[in-house]
Amino acid sequence: MIALSEGIGYIILLGVGLVMALTVTLLVRVETKWLGTKKTFEWFSTAGRNVKVGLIASSVVSAWTWAATLLQSSTVAYQFGISGPFWYAAGASIQVVLFAILATELKRKAPSSHTFPEIIYARFGKNSHKVFLFFALMTNTVVTAMLVLGGAAALNSLTGINIYVAAFLIPVGVIIYTFFGGLKATFLAEYMNTTFLFAVVLVFVTAVYFTNPQIGGISGMFEKLTSAAALKPVEGNSVGSYLTLASTGALIFGIINIVGNFGTVFVDQAYWQRAIAAGTRSVFRGFLLGGLAWFAIPFSLATTLGLAAVAINLQLTPEQTSMGLVAPNAASSIMGDVGAILILTILFTAVTSAGSAELISVSSLVTYDIYRTYIKPSSSGRDLMRISRLSIVLFGMGMGLLALLLLQAGVSLQYVYLAMGILIGSAVVPVALAVVWKKTSKVAATAGALIGLACGVASWVGTAYMLSGEVSVRSTSQDIPLLVGNVVSILVGAAVVLIGSSIQPEYFDFSLMKQKIVTVDGRIKGLFEKEDEEYLKKSSKFGYKIAIALTLVLVVAWPMPLYLSGYVFSQTVYFIWVGIAVAWAAIAAGVIVFMPLIESRAGIFRALKMIGQKTSEAATYELASKKWPDVDMTKDPELYMAKRILVAIDGSRQSLHALNYAIGVYNEPGPSRIFLLHVIEWAEESEEPLDEEMTLKMEKEGRILLNSIVTPKIANDVVRIVKVGDPAAKIAEMADKIGANMIVMGSNGLSNAEELGSVTKKVLKLTSRPVVLMK
Repeated sequence: MIALSEGIGYIILLGVGLVMALTVTLLVRVETKWLGTKKTFEWFSTAGRNVKVGLIASSVVSAWTWAATLLQSSTVAYQFGISGPFWYAAGASIQVVLFAILATELKRKAPSSHTFPEIIYARFGKNSHKVFLFFALMTNTVVTAMLVLGGAAALNSLTGINIYVAAFLIPVGVIIYTFFGGLKATFLAEYMNTTFLFAVVLVFVTAVYFTNPQIGGISGMFEKLTSAAALKPVEGNSVGSYLTLASTGALIFGIINIVGNFGTVFVDQAYWQRAIAAGTRSVFRGFLLGGLAWFAIPFSLATTLGLAAVAINLQLTPEQTSMGLVAPNAASSIMGDVGAILILTILFTAVTSAGSAELISVSSLVTYDIYRTYIKPSSSGRDLMRISRLSIVLFGMGMGLLALLLLQAGVSLQYVYLAMGILIGSAVVPVALAVVWKKTSKVAATAGALIGLACGVASWVGTAYMLSGEVSVRSTSQDIPLLVGNVVSILVGAAVVLIGSSIQPEYFDFSLMKQKIVTVDGRIKGLFEKEDEEYLKKSSKFGYKIAIALTLVLVVAWPMPLYLSGYVFSQTVYFIWVGIAVAWAAIAAGVIVFMPLIESRAGIFRALKMIGQKTSEAATYELASKKWPDVDMTKDPELYMAKRILVAIDGSRQSLHALNYAIGVYNEPGPSRIFLLHVIEWAEESEEPLDEEMTLKMEKEGRILLNSIVTPKIANDVVRIVKVGDPAAKIAEMADKIGANMIVMGSNGLSNAEELGSVTKKVLKLTSRPVVLMK
């Protein structure tokens, strides 16, 4: 069903990535211009390790919203009725909720880590590290393949763009977006993506259930679903109804969904990266809130579009269904071109944003776990930045080629989604226990992951052969082989590591993690906020209870009574069910949209204030300089006529002597103004902007130093300035800005060397202004 022209398809295909790339670049530019900050690759890849709850939650929602979330959830609604969206949402949100426990343990035990294979390396050594690095990269490959396949199929269906062209070009937009943003910029862009995503979900819910005459509201939907079940009963559902949770097919899907998605959270570096970036007091709440908010997207969207497809008797071939084309075609049928554009746009924001999360994850794995671990351990931030960007481009283009091969082999989105747990599920329990259990054995953990993978694949293929007499894409895509393979993979991996570690435990001291895992730049480590060990312990204990309780509610207490009783919803109960879906989406949208704004209100106001102050500051500096073409001198003639003395303060004895000399000059006849400058040395390792939080911490340290210097007699004529960067360059630059009559500084810094210090020598080369050196 082609609803849009190819031209619109290409605009969406290439435009979304370009717009998001421009957005990230604009954010970067605003930070650079108004906050005047720079950063290293260490900060580029960890976002300062202090991201707040709201941004973590919105980022989790964005990263976990794949093409499959928007497409496959509506497919199972089309196939099984209301049970499909529920099992998709419940079966894929509990992993994020449970991962909150691991995220908290990560902050406790390995706060300096960059990737989860780094933790494996620190605990188990090289051989185990290589095995789990393989699983990590395979997870990123599987997830990215699903993103590309889902996006290409939807584009082809609604616009007629060649599916192979779409599959190859989709990664281009993702590469563009990812290439320009560090992790913090990605968080901000993901927030905007999540906001737009929830807005569109609420538009579809409103259109289908409240305004569309074709559906007839909630009561009309109920009647149409009842009629559809009478005409074509759902096999395996209670009395063939679409309005029941008693669905054997949906339950099988739910089990496969649960098992498979444990792998794509616990073994996906994207979620570990968000745990690393989160603040100590934000990490558990961020993931818990993100998991519960994400539940609303597949639950509400599929309860809307998937059931609408059944209600309007949308006719799709099995191939179209397996490619995830229920939602795009339902949106197009109900809302016309607007519906088609909206579904394609949120699909591509999801593909771009989630794809970016995967590319950044791969770049971290390549830079930290391959390049820095095995190729160049002494690599600088500049080296890692180069390797990171190269890996983003190569992996992104490689995924386009992989998608072409999968399409050529007849592999669909649904096939990859249901088979992913077989490939990566065996590593789930070994990875989790490596972080939380001190007795975990290196041999047992590594063997569990490998043996589980082998047994999972063997049981999958073997069951398919037993049931169909052949091994092919068709036979291995059946429910029973997929169910067996998924369950065997995760259970065998768990059994091997648990039994092996119980028989021959290895008692690991987790405090060694903080010594073994080092940052790229040691200066950054001193700026980290000290981890609140007591708070993290309490958070961990609470996390186990709340995460396990929510898991049991979502997959046992809520659905199982309705399944076992074979209950078919009445119209009243269906009203309540839809009301829950709508309310959950609205509340989640409100929290995800407004919480980051509330948490960041101080920073937002500060940024706006700085935008206003920058002009004022620039005018002040110009007034204090030698050239006054645009300033009315009568406003501050005293400052214009004053001697302007720049004193470089680094806390050394010589710099204090410099200040005393400057005070002596100040006391001479005539107006004077003393500028105290403290520069925090920071090498420019990249052209990327430094995070605002880090800048604030560094400037705070500098202000503490300057404020400790008491100048009571000249207090009204002292200006204290803190800068970050190369000390000599900043001193020369500031002297020019204020039009300094002289620069007074120590002949050397804290080194107390006899000869001139390196900074002093460089200042003498950079400036033509008089420089007074004090010993």
